[in-house]
Amino acid sequence: MQASLKRQDGISLVGLIVVLAMLGVVGVLALKIVPTYTEYRAIQNAIVTAKATGGSVLEMQKSFDANATTGYISSITSRDLLIGKENGEVEISFAYEKKIPLVGPASLLLEYQGTTAKNGLPPPAKTDQ
Repeated sequence: MQASLKRQDGISLVGLIVVLAMLGVVGVLALKIVPTYTEYRAIQNAIVTAKATGGSVLEMQKSFDANATTGYISSITSRDLLIGKENGEVEISFAYEKKIPLVGPASLLLEYQGTTAKNGLPPPAKTDQ
């Protein structure tokens, strides 16, 4: 009896290297993006806490600064917050960009924004008129 030899299919060495390289690129991107998203979530929590403290604009800014110190927030400060009234309630919002250098001239630009408003829209900007 003669056994027939079947050809075994699988991933080649070159295919394995390509897959590992792609996983490496995705991993590096994740390692660069996740900290910025974590900071964004910390900022969102800090503005909710600042709004809950109530009081004056200065008190809310101080509350945000205290949370920024303990939450390792470095992208924005309390001066970057937009604090205004909408429908008789104080709302706090923010917007900022985070630029992550990748390779050479290539970089990744992430745009973050958030607000305490239920409708998701920032309070109207104050005008000096």
